[in-house]
Amino acid sequence: MHLLLTDRLACPRCGPDFGLILMAGDVRDRRVFEGYLGCFNCREEYPVDAGIADLRPPPRAPIGASPGLPADDPEKALRLAALLGVREGPGHLLVMGEPAAQAERVAAMVESIEVVAVHPGFEGTDEVAGVSRIRVGNVLPLQSYAMRGVALEGAFVTSHLDEGLRVIPPGARLVLLGAPEGTRETLEARGLELLLATDRALVAER
Repeated sequence: MHLLLTDRLACPRCGPDFGLILMAGDVRDRRVFEGYLGCFNCREEYPVDAGIADLRPPPRAPIGASPGLPADDPEKALRLAALLGVREGPGHLLVMGEPAAQAERVAAMVESIEVVAVHPGFEGTDEVAGVSRIRVGNVLPLQSYAMRGVALEGAFVTSHLDEGLRVIPPGARLVLLGAPEGTRETLEARGLELLLATDRALVAER
């Protein structure tokens, strides 16, 4: 996890107005490998282990066997970067589900961008430059308007659509892959501008 991501994090119990304080045990090249993040309001502590920040509210279920990440793919990464529409940093992008497999390639394509990635397949993987791996519950542990773009895939579209909208500012894009029927109408009803609508992808701008 990149050290500067701490400035964008929020307590998942107390809400986006309550930031987290980092108590780092192992920091190398501005990346946190071990430590914990604490909330000054509820006093809850969220561990960082092997570079992965566990930002699920308690009670936290044990971490099961990793299903493995999908294969990274240069073409998929290029398409994802184009759909998100961010050409340069600084800033953060959030990718959840299958797009997380392309996080490292996207980070390498877009200068000064840190990709915040959520996927159970990250368990047991190594820390890499440009990618902050986190675990989340139903609430994204992020301050409002903290991300320059968000990509959600599969079940995450249903479970985190509202939260994905909350963390992007005006002018940022929300990319939905494999969205259920009716999602397009939901986005339009919320005043988003639809930029792309195919069987596989919806791209909307706030």
